[in-house]
Amino acid sequence: MTLSASVIVCAYSDARWRRLTRALGSLDRQTEPPLEVILVIDHNPALLARAAAAFDGVTVLASGGGPGLAGARNTGLRVARGDVVAFLDDDAVADPDWLCELLAEFERPDVLGVGGVVSPAWPAGSGAGWLPEEFYWTVGCSYLGLAGPGSSLRNPIGANMAFRRDALLRVGGFCEELGRVGGFPSGCEETELAIRLHRASGGGRIVHCSRARVEHEVDRARLRLPYFVARCWAEGLSKAVVEARVGRDRALESERRYVVHTLPAGVLSGLADAHRGVPGGLSRAGAIGLGLGVTVCGYLTGRGRLAARRQLAGASSPARRDGSRAAGAVAA
Repeated sequence: MTLSASVIVCAYSDARWRRLTRALGSLDRQTEPPLEVILVIDHNPALLARAAAAFDGVTVLASGGGPGLAGARNTGLRVARGDVVAFLDDDAVADPDWLCELLAEFERPDVLGVGGVVSPAWPAGSGAGWLPEEFYWTVGCSYLGLAGPGSSLRNPIGANMAFRRDALLRVGGFCEELGRVGGFPSGCEETELAIRLHRASGGGRIVHCSRARVEHEVDRARLRLPYFVARCWAEGLSKAVVEARVGRDRALESERRYVVHTLPAGVLSGLADAHRGVPGGLSRAGAIGLGLGVTVCGYLTGRGRLAARRQLAGASSPARRDGSRAAGAVAA
């Protein structure tokens, strides 16, 4: 049986119109045409009207969720008709065989989801040499330390991923407490969703397909140190929320290997480059240390905030008959 695919693209800003047009254009050139392309506009009426008038053959919808990427994705998921739903960022361009390669992975019945390669398209003269490849996740791209081709993934990168639609619907879609809202550099909604999928499936896998490739255009602003720090801080905060929802072992499983093995090797590589006179080596080593420190601080701050909220919710809840307090809900 040949599987059909719905491709969901989410957009929020008129300033990204050129990129959005390129992303949708790349879907017109797929060797395996999608059943449908769904464009969800995240709480921007002007952009909604402009997109509806401009893109023939595309289903253009207003997000029916709360502000943010997770709510927009859930809106697209609710109306999608394909056996598989694939997600492409509005600033990414898919290779012509992108969808074909993603769908090929779903021929194996145990595959619940697929993550592809996200390559950075740097702005001209950006000076990106200081950014270590281990931290390419801060700009939404594949990074050093990600599982290799054909390996099982805990979670894919959001700019290039696909899932069985019925599996997503069974677990309720993306958690709207997590994820990017406008330009705020939060994340981890893919991580939390993937963990729920693994739990619910009883043996299903998410796999890495290196043949499914997209090119992700990187804003110049995302190559500045303030954004790097803000993105690492937000990642730490988000990881604390994921931990509260799914448990520490699952939430930090990949991060342990990354911190223990990948990052120390990256520091040593940067220092070795600096010793050999390779430009940017010392900067990359320093950025690894800074990024790790800020992420950990964000994570610890997030845990503290959640603990305080639970304590406050418990104090305000009516006492149970056994004298204990009702547990309060954990919010992001």
